[in-house]
Amino acid sequence: MSRAFTREEDNESIADIGEKPVSAHRNLVTEHGLAQIEAELARLREELGKAERQEDRERLAMASRDLRYWTARRENAEVSVPDADSDVARFGMGVTLEDEDGGKVHWKIVGEDEADPAKGTISHVSPMAQALFGKKAGDLVTVNGREWEIVKLSAKG
Repeated sequence: MSRAFTREEDNESIADIGEKPVSAHRNLVTEHGLAQIEAELARLREELGKAERQEDRERLAMASRDLRYWTARRENAEVSVPDADSDVARFGMGVTLEDEDGGKVHWKIVGEDEADPAKGTISHVSPMAQALFGKKAGDLVTVNGREWEIVKLSAKG
């Protein structure tokens, strides 16, 4: 197999990684979310340097792609801090909900990139967050056929 043929195959596999899609929604972030973006950019710049020094083309392509994604997310990030006196659910707030069976959950409404439901954070574009926005403690919301009562709101999350 010729060296040129090998390089062409390498270029094809690298080209196949594609771009990470950037959400069309507003890129609202909490202060913590902005710090996460900054940390990821720093990590990727370091990763890019290592890949260049090691001449690892696949790693270089992936780090470059991820760096483009996070740079775009940083450029359009809008930090939003909820008003401490707000009595309605807003971005950045914590919301405690109770279902019909008395089960409680607590969610903090955050940006898309920082959302992790397993850790108690949901994206501001999720159906639950959309149902909660503008509602007060005591209000009922229905998501996916399930009814929830807003028990508590907290500007601190």
